[in-house]
Amino acid sequence: MALPVKFDHCVVHVSSWERSNAFYRDVMGAELVQRGKGWAYRFGTEQLNLHGPGLAPTPVARLPVQPGNSDICFEWEGPIEEAIAHLKKWNVPIELGPVQRAGANGTGTSVYFRDPDGSLLEFITYA
Repeated sequence: MALPVKFDHCVVHVSSWERSNAFYRDVMGAELVQRGKGWAYRFGTEQLNLHGPGLAPTPVARLPVQPGNSDICFEWEGPIEEAIAHLKKWNVPIELGPVQRAGANGTGTSVYFRDPDGSLLEFITYA
């Protein structure tokens, strides 16, 4: 039986609001959402919440997210070659790919890269 649940958000750590806001806005296409002293990055109906400068994630987070320890996949709607060209345009090094990977919608083609704090990011396409 399926429960009435869908993905809402996850959390990454950023060490510089300015640097990360530029990366997630320009490279990832996020809508920047001001949240008190910090920010969130919105992608349609999903969101990345952030641990970063000036914020204390306790008491809820027993172990706050650390810079570089997240691993997140984003679906690229189009050929993987377009994702590669987009990353090259922004001088974002590709660590691996294109490679075949299993994702939420079956088998796709992925490229891996990192955000400014070292978190592993992936573009997967099912095209």
